[in-house]
Amino acid sequence: MKIYQKKTVQRLPISVSEAWDFLSNPGNLKTITPDYMGFKILDGHEPKMYAGQIIKYIVTPVFGIPTGWVTEITHVVDQEYFVDEQRFGPYALWHHKHFIKEIPGGVEMIDIVDYKLPFGLLGRIAHPLLVKGKLNEIFEYRYNKLIELFGNYKEQ
Repeated sequence: MKIYQKKTVQRLPISVSEAWDFLSNPGNLKTITPDYMGFKILDGHEPKMYAGQIIKYIVTPVFGIPTGWVTEITHVVDQEYFVDEQRFGPYALWHHKHFIKEIPGGVEMIDIVDYKLPFGLLGRIAHPLLVKGKLNEIFEYRYNKLIELFGNYKEQ
């Protein structure tokens, strides 16, 4: 069983509360997801996140094929971190931790995604050919979009 991990770190020149208000609102996911992903929330996009919240959406990650995805917000510590876990969707495992902490002149955000692909050996073959690059592309888009929205962090 191969479990992969994707970790990103980003600093932005905004307050913890501004970062939290944006990142913990599921309605903002579409803003930081590439258009070609066809991201659409179907249900569960209440503006205040809470543990136990179920979010249902559609994405088209590969070859334009719509895929249903259901995540549950399993942990929330206000203005510090939250965790979303896939309940149904394209991965055999998806566990995404979002951390936010204050730093001089802004915030540091750390995303850690632990994920496993379905289909055993076929999934492991698809990882370097398709999945890893797609995830890197999506997180790079998010990184750049957050800079566009909130500005570039300058070291203090």
